[in-house]
Amino acid sequence: MSDIRVRFAPSPTGKVHIGNIRAAIYNWLYARHTGGKFLLRVEDTDLERSTPEAIQTLMDCMEWLGLDYDEPVFYQTKNVARHLACVEKLLADGRAYKMEKTSRDGKTGEVVMFRMPKDGTLAFDDIVKGHMEKKAEDVPDFAIVRSDGSPIFHLANVVDDIDQGVTHVIRGDDHVENTFKHLELFRALGATPPRYGHLSMIVNAQGKPYSKRDGAAFVGEFREQGYLPEALFNYLLLLGWNPGDDREVLTRDEMVALFDIEKVHVTAAKFDIKKLQWMNGEYIRRAPRETYRAKMLEKLREAGYAPEEGPALEMLVDQMQVRTKFWNDIPAMAAPFFTDDYPVDEKAVEKRLRKPGVKELLLDLASRFEALEPFTAAAGEAMVKELSQGGGMGPWVHPIRVAVSGRGEGIGLFEMCEILGRKRTVERLRRAAAAL
Repeated sequence: MSDIRVRFAPSPTGKVHIGNIRAAIYNWLYARHTGGKFLLRVEDTDLERSTPEAIQTLMDCMEWLGLDYDEPVFYQTKNVARHLACVEKLLADGRAYKMEKTSRDGKTGEVVMFRMPKDGTLAFDDIVKGHMEKKAEDVPDFAIVRSDGSPIFHLANVVDDIDQGVTHVIRGDDHVENTFKHLELFRALGATPPRYGHLSMIVNAQGKPYSKRDGAAFVGEFREQGYLPEALFNYLLLLGWNPGDDREVLTRDEMVALFDIEKVHVTAAKFDIKKLQWMNGEYIRRAPRETYRAKMLEKLREAGYAPEEGPALEMLVDQMQVRTKFWNDIPAMAAPFFTDDYPVDEKAVEKRLRKPGVKELLLDLASRFEALEPFTAAAGEAMVKELSQGGGMGPWVHPIRVAVSGRGEGIGLFEMCEILGRKRTVERLRRAAAAL
């Protein structure tokens, strides 16, 4: 098993699509699971798009997601002489020929074509999709060298796989048709082909290929929006594979131990942004408390707040960690605890406060909180529970929450009041009443 060698071979363009990085994740996990090697090959022959900046963006994405590779990066442009030497062999053996061809821009030049078999059946056993075959006559000859003398993807891809000793190629199923061509190139060059596995596409809610029209589609966008690399890695893994039980949030070690390329799903994987948001929140919730606390304080200070050490801050940390989905949400969530100039949800005000009797209710509650001893979450909850007389605390809880925080949701209400303290809680209840 340790002889397995897989590769991730992107063509850098400045952005890394989640479909491509999912293929990298699957290759990386397969290598780590089997004790094999994970290789990175940069297919940089498109010199206009494969700029140093585009390549650096790719490297940053790999590092951010923890996709380390086992050998030095292989740059395709460094292997062009070898590609062209293989073309000479194919020409000498009669498996390739030259012909005049007119390009889309009307220019005519001599290209090198690869000669495909014309009789029989082309077939291979796909690791994911099973047996694949088609009539040889349905796969026409194809170009392998452009009129400017540069090798085309098909040839370069195969020669590089030979030179890197790649044993398994795991890539998107948009390459299935290419694989029929590539297998013939391997054979014509006298090399043993790798095993191929083609991953189903990532689709949107309508079942069409997921793209930037559907929202964030590139790794960098998710990073900018505050997603954790662990969460994005975990979620993309589950787009086409699962551990065989109801577990969804997995450690990296669990992923490596459980991953089996032959259990990858054949059907297309539907991208669900709400599920990814939930998963991001799960990773934050499960982070060490000190990690969350440090990040929370960092975000609060960036927002201009000055949190003071003490029991109230520690209670706020505990209450917020289980409810935070993105690091960038922290300042808005915590605003009512650090300023009186916090955003107010007018819909919540309309729904919970602008009702007959609510003004009187808030004034009564202000007096009760003012006299409450001790002023703790437990005492406040007991007081409201007694007022409700077993009929449910909703008529009291919802107005209190909106009055003291301006929002209809958030951390535990009575913990919120304890963190705010008696003075601010009472002031806000009376201020809200006065505005009705």
